Amino acid sequence: MRASTAVLAFGAVLFVLPIPGTFIAGALVLLAGGLARVLGS
Repeated sequence: MRASTAVLAFGAVLFVLPIPGTFIAGALVLLAGGLARVLGS
């Protein structure tokens, strides 16, 4: 599994957690994972 895939999966988990603040953090992690995937290939 590529590192960007792991980051995207972790971001998705953070995104759906019902804890305040994880929605924003999850979105930022998903964005970072997407950028890593695009720039890394």
